[in-house]
Amino acid sequence: VQLQAYGGGLVQAGGSLRLSCAASSRTFSSAIMGWFRQAPGKEREFVAGINLIGGTSYYADSVKGRFTIPRDNAENTMYLQMNSLKPEDTAVYYCAARGTGITVMTRSRHQYRYWGQGTLVTVSS
Repeated sequence: VQLQAYGGGLVQAGGSLRLSCAASSRTFSSAIMGWFRQAPGKEREFVAGINLIGGTSYYADSVKGRFTIPRDNAENTMYLQMNSLKPEDTAVYYCAARGTGITVMTRSRHQYRYWGQGTLVTVSS
């Protein structure tokens, strides 16, 4: 199973982008999905996650109120709506999945088994 993240690009500060994450297999299922990002010289960090059982979403303090994971995700596709973007949001964004049968949310990147290849988001000031 592969995950593919796309939708990144160059945007001015204050602008918006919507990232998408699609699974390669129509039969792939994971209750826990997450978005992470990695800026140059920094560790990969948790941005947002969703428990698809119930639809509860979780956000890092740095993006709370600006980023959302829509609850009406398409089949096998997860989105990240990013509004009011700041230059410090510049990073490669990755989607990840914990895998089948796991229902506990975690913000630790080490607990996610499946990863997409990343999509670059650049926010200019």
